[in-house]
This record gives sequence, C-alpha cells and structure tokens, in this order.
Amino acid sequence: MNPLTALLDAQQMKEADRLTVASGIPGVALMENAGRPVAQEIQKRWARCPVVVLCGPGSNGGDGFVAARRLAEADWPVRIALLVPRESLHGDAAYHAGLWRGPVEPMTPAALDGAALVVDAIFGAGLSRALEGPAAQTLAAAAARKLTIVAVDVPSGLMGDTGADVGAVPAALTITCFRKKPGHLLQPGRGLCGELVVADIGTPESVFEQVSPNTFENDPALWTHALPALQADGNKYTRGHALVWGGYPTTGAARMAARAAARSGAGLTTIAVPEVALSVYAAALTSIMVNALAAPGDFERLLADRRYSGLLIGPGAGVGDATRTHTLEMLNTRRATVLDADALSSFHDDPHLLFGAIAGPCVMTPHEGEFVRLFDVAGDKLCRARFAARLSDAVVVIKGSDTVIAAPDGRAIVNANAPASLATAGAGDVLGGIVLGLLAQGMEPFLASAAAVWLHGAAADAFGPGLLAEDLPDLLPGVLRGLGGLVAA
Repeated sequence: MNPLTALLDAQQMKEADRLTVASGIPGVALMENAGRPVAQEIQKRWARCPVVVLCGPGSNGGDGFVAARRLAEADWPVRIALLVPRESLHGDAAYHAGLWRGPVEPMTPAALDGAALVVDAIFGAGLSRALEGPAAQTLAAAAARKLTIVAVDVPSGLMGDTGADVGAVPAALTITCFRKKPGHLLQPGRGLCGELVVADIGTPESVFEQVSPNTFENDPALWTHALPALQADGNKYTRGHALVWGGYPTTGAARMAARAAARSGAGLTTIAVPEVALSVYAAALTSIMVNALAAPGDFERLLADRRYSGLLIGPGAGVGDATRTHTLEMLNTRRATVLDADALSSFHDDPHLLFGAIAGPCVMTPHEGEFVRLFDVAGDKLCRARFAARLSDAVVVIKGSDTVIAAPDGRAIVNANAPASLATAGAGDVLGGIVLGLLAQGMEPFLASAAAVWLHGAAADAFGPGLLAEDLPDLLPGVLRGLGGLVAA
C-alpha cells in the first residue's frame, strides 16, 4: 500500500530514525531538523509573545531545546523549564541543551508565570504510563490558565500507538515528524492534538525497505486505482447487480442503502421485501427494483440468480431468527456480502455460527454497540478491529468519528475525514449501501470498504450543517467526479 499515508507506531518511528542516522544524517542533525519546524510553525501562527518550553528527559526534550534556541534567535522571549536535572541529560539531547545559553528552571506550575504560549516537549509518542508529578501538574495548570499549548510529536500523556489519554491536555497545534502516528487519528487522541503538522526532517523514503507499516490513514491514494471504471462496451449487468434485504415495518434504512448502492455505480439495484411491504417500497422508489417475497423459499430462489453480484442485509431488517436465516442464506452463496446493523445483532447469542458461515468476500460494518455484541475483546480500536477481522475472516469496519477498517491479514486503515454532521440517524445505512455498490462492481472488500468510508465522509463534508442521511446518496456523484472515479476507461 502507499507509504505516503502510512501511520508509524513508536517502535517503527524509532527504527526509521535509526535507519536515517545509519544513512549518514547524524543524530544531532536529526534533532535539529525536528526542533526547527516547531519554532517555524509557531512563528507562522502567532505574534511574538513570551514562551515557556517544557522539556522532558529524552529526545522530545532535546527537540524542545532546539525550538527554544530557534525562537530566541528570532528575538522571542523564551524560557525553559526542565523536568530533570540538566546534568542527567545524555546523548543528542545533552548536546542541544549545551547550545542553550539561557537559564533553565525546574518544571513546576510557577514556571508558567508570565507566559502566553507553552511548548510541550516533555514526552513523545512512546510514553507507556500515566502522566504524573510535575509534568502533569504543570500541563494541567497551563490548561487551567487557558494558555496556548503547542505539542512536540504528541501532547504529553497521549499514547501515540493507540490514541489513549493518560493525562494529556488539549493542544492548539501538534508538530510531528516524517509520518503521523495512529494516536494522531484515533480518538481521543485526534481531539487532543489540535491542528496537526507533519514536518520533513530528512528521513529518506528508503526506510520503507526495512520498515513495513500495516496501518494507514484513509486517503484516495490507497484505492483510486481500484475504483470501478465505466466501460464503453458495458451494460447494466456488467456494472453489477446489488441486492438489499428490505425490512418491514422499518423501511427507510434499506431504501437509503439501496439508493447509495445505485449512486455508487451499481448497474442495477434490487430490494427484496416481504409481500406485505411491497406497496411501501414500490411507492417510494423508481430506479430501484422491488421484488416481493410471498412464499417460503422465495428468497433462496432469488439468490440462485447468479447475476446478483453484491448482497446487503441488516438496515431495518429486525433482530431475530428470520434475519439470521436470511443472513446465512446470503453467506451460503459465497458472493460479496455486507452485514450491518440487525444482521449482526441477530447473532449476539451465537457469533461463531456467523463466523463459521463466512466463506466468501464479506464486510461487517458495526458501530461500537453492535461490535461488542459479537466480539469479546478489549484494547484500543485498532487492536479490536484486527482481532475481529482475523476471527471472522471478514473485513471489519468499526464505525465512528475515527472509523477503523481492518482486514483478516492484519492491514488496517484509520479514517479521519468524517465531519461531526455524520452523527445522524441512517448515516450508517448509507455507508453499508456504498460498500455494497462498490463490491457489486467487483472491487475487493478491503479497498471497497476504505473507499466507501472516505466517500461517505467527503459527501457529508460537501453538504455541511443540517445534513440528513437521505441527502448523502445524491452527493456521491459529485465526490466521485472530483476523484475521476466511475469514468469511462
């Protein structure tokens, strides 16, 4: 996958730094390259003001010494507060501390007196324990005083690998190096970082010959090459036939999902509905076909038509034995299948029955509540998504403001383009429909899921405030047009 969107955990970033030094860039130069952008980004955004730089005992603190020196050289009033005795510093951090000509005071809340801006260079992404003592007290005091906080790498107290908060306070700006980390995008970390800047510090792309990331930020660069393209000699069947199970009496969810599948490019879209619901669906849909099921076995006979290339069940289906049966019938076809909402919850008492039935391409799109009904696993969102994908042998999409898409082989993508307006009833049903539409056209499940999640967010962003879920399908063509997707090949 595209390394430009790679998210590196703390160990991978440490290895990238080691390889960079081995390539000929000295460690002291790398630290200079990391600290300099901190000063530059501050100067771009704020007028000259009193600054206190809070420095920790390791390389993050060394970056802070560089930033302080650079700001002082630009005639900014700067002070440094250090968490440990100066003589305990070692290596590159000690070298850069030696270049600082100003005073160094102990890190206490009193060090904030007179400051308007605070640089948090205490701990980086590798922190593995709760923030405590003078570091925690000083940052808490800075937040209480409503001082502007700029974080180096991550806000101290934020775990870079998981986004977990172990004592961090919100930053207005975070400057990190080379690549983002998972914790920059996973909540609550994303909300604590403020504006995020990734600085080029000279790390060569060749590090990816030895560093092999398996976590990525969702971006069109990952999947535009795989978007379905219209063919000049194609027809509606070559563009795929999407089939949605339509529930009753809750009908809106399946209708929105079906329209999303069609707007995502499926050549035909059909909703299979109980006969009693035919008039409701038929009156509300035009280009979407409605197939009424009147007798036992009708659904199995419908599924025997091999022209259905993508299947979806869950939105408005109802939780119970009937939905469980229809889900298993879909999975038995071994065709690309999307399982959402009630299709997942219907297996809460026997999830392994569901997992054992997955023998073909499958995508699950649970929100957190649906996820915990199926998977008994603790940990951060990336860890849980990967576990679920391995266990079920399906692509698992855990929805939310930081949606995670995980494949059974361990690859994972974190999405970051979803606006807050997507927190509206029915938005998840539309997402399931977009995944379905792409799968029906032959897109592979992991990339189809990532594309659908990104398109979903971009469509919501294009609409702005006041969004309703039913607005989303009609926004998809404009987003796809902007990407060059679904164009003639």
